[in-house]
Amino acid sequence: MKVLLTGHKGFIGSNLLNKLKKLGHYVYCLEKNDNYEELHLESMVKQCKVIFHVGAISDTTLQDPNEMLYYNYVLSKRIFDLARKHNVKVVYSSSAANYGDGNGVPNNIYGWSKLLAEEYGLRTCEKFVALRYFNVYGPGEEHKGKMASVAYQAYQKGDFKLFPGDIKRDFVYIDDVVNANIYASTLERGLFDVGSGNAETFENLVGGVGIKYEYHTPDKIPVWYQWFTEADKEKFMPGWFPLYDVSLGTKKYKEYLEK
Repeated sequence: MKVLLTGHKGFIGSNLLNKLKKLGHYVYCLEKNDNYEELHLESMVKQCKVIFHVGAISDTTLQDPNEMLYYNYVLSKRIFDLARKHNVKVVYSSSAANYGDGNGVPNNIYGWSKLLAEEYGLRTCEKFVALRYFNVYGPGEEHKGKMASVAYQAYQKGDFKLFPGDIKRDFVYIDDVVNANIYASTLERGLFDVGSGNAETFENLVGGVGIKYEYHTPDKIPVWYQWFTEADKEKFMPGWFPLYDVSLGTKKYKEYLEK
């Protein structure tokens, strides 16, 4: 099967590319810095059965709304319009940032850009599956710098400073995210959560990769900081469920990092 993948050099995209190739699919790849029109995007789209739209600016601290909206919303609309025109299914990498503080209102520009694209795709495309990822970690995130998971950053430093307080996140291992994309490609339409379904402490994440930590209270905590996230298991795709909890995921990740 021929598929189109955006963001193939990124963390999630590179892992998904490897999986798609192992499954025997022919993969067209498109990066965010490519000129979509000059690369004859439409000629690629109409040959494909599925578009995995993973590519995006994922730096949640970016404050330039124009750049964020262009790459995450305007270019997404271009892809979705062509998918609708040629009746091609889209599996869209959305984000739990769309939930904001649980009220459905994003609290940063990144969240708004992803929500706008998600809503546009669901509104205009018949074959459209949106996946809201929670906190993804695992092999392939080395290039992400400050946006890499706390597990990776802690392992690189050898120790780590955590915020004190009751902070919990839903950490989802990369293999589960990749498998969620493959599974989503068999569905016709929907909006789903992709997470472990269980909120865990940063202590468990950092400790899971064998790193010691201590507590440090920063001078200022950003207003957009999320203190709690947890995927709703009722919003998982029917028939899909994550295979990794934090204990198993960090064990596998630690083995990878130690190579």
